[in-house]
Amino acid sequence: MPTIGSDIRVVITGAGVVSSLGLEAEQFWKNIVEGRCGIHRISSFDVSQYDCKIAAEVTNFDAAPAFPTPKELRRTDRFSHFGVYAGYKALLDSGLDLEKADRDEIGVFLGSGIGGLYTTEEQHKILLAKGPGRVSPFMIPMLILNMASGLFSMYYKLRGPNLATCSACATSTHAMGEAWRTIKMGDAKVMFAGGTEATIVPLGIGGFAAMRALSTRNDDPQKASRPFDAQRDGFVMGEGAAVLVLEELEHAKARGARIYGELVGYGNTADANHMTAPAPEGEGAARCMRRALRSAGIRPEQVSYINAHGTSTPGGDVAETQAIKSVFGEHTRNLAVSSTKGATGHMLGAAGAIEMVLCLKALQHNVLPPTINYEHPDPLCDLDWVPNQARECPVEITVNNSFGFGGHNACVIARKFRG
Repeated sequence: MPTIGSDIRVVITGAGVVSSLGLEAEQFWKNIVEGRCGIHRISSFDVSQYDCKIAAEVTNFDAAPAFPTPKELRRTDRFSHFGVYAGYKALLDSGLDLEKADRDEIGVFLGSGIGGLYTTEEQHKILLAKGPGRVSPFMIPMLILNMASGLFSMYYKLRGPNLATCSACATSTHAMGEAWRTIKMGDAKVMFAGGTEATIVPLGIGGFAAMRALSTRNDDPQKASRPFDAQRDGFVMGEGAAVLVLEELEHAKARGARIYGELVGYGNTADANHMTAPAPEGEGAARCMRRALRSAGIRPEQVSYINAHGTSTPGGDVAETQAIKSVFGEHTRNLAVSSTKGATGHMLGAAGAIEMVLCLKALQHNVLPPTINYEHPDPLCDLDWVPNQARECPVEITVNNSFGFGGHNACVIARKFRG
């Protein structure tokens, strides 16, 4: 059986996106490159009593085209709506004909950091107001975080490996990395991998605000998320989903697929340090990047661009800066790094996958997405953040970082596809 490091190559042939900046990958990319921001005052519930009143909400969204019936749509949580729809769009984008494919060889790794928070909150209200007899029999299957992955496989009859990763903000990067491993091991030909999140509800905003994790720059939502800026004061919640189609190269070539890029490396480490704070000097993140580089057989000086985790939190941004310096050494001075969370908000379990879409677009167009709202340099965060404007330059190899509560670190590396 083939093993990691074998001759099996894994390429990315499709991408689906649900975000505050668009429901199509190309439109999403255009808005990012133009420096647009999807953060506004929350409109889905009354925020007058909340410390944080802003988020990157998905609006004008209809998941119906991805679902078999309206009844199925009603029986699923918003996070599953996002995830299934993003998977459906990735399928269309890939050009994969399921009628001709061996569905036993197609799997789904679609994770979520929190799962069905909408359902949890609504059903708890019903329990308190009307008693346990009125709780929905669909409550549990609606809220459990594996359901987006399960439903997508059910609706599209994909019978290969299926699981839902859950590692907080590293969730979808772990999903992509483990999907890469699965194909390298010969256990699937095609994998749908990514993450989905829908936590912009009273309980979600209230909980993260209680941790003092969220920005309270409510009077200027478009400027609130400012990764690596000296005046950053916390992250801004985002919602949505992203799914990538990972495919064995020979399988993709046989069907004449368009290839966005090649996934070549994956790192996965633990800080073993603290529930929410990163390890001192980003030590765990640095080990993760080194593992990814080693698995890819790539030297640090070969990397063109890093899409940073960069959440706009005071401690997290410094730790990631230190980790990057530790890994890339002298090359750090020539390395472009940006965080796109100033535009999208922090999409938690979906963050890594949505940012992987941007890495692929950077490879495709030789354009680096900017770090918007970068106005006040922080001497502790002194890298080239591609500030405020997209930049044209050759892009050969990208690194995508994701770090989650619980000390979960994940990193995936992609390169421009060379036949």
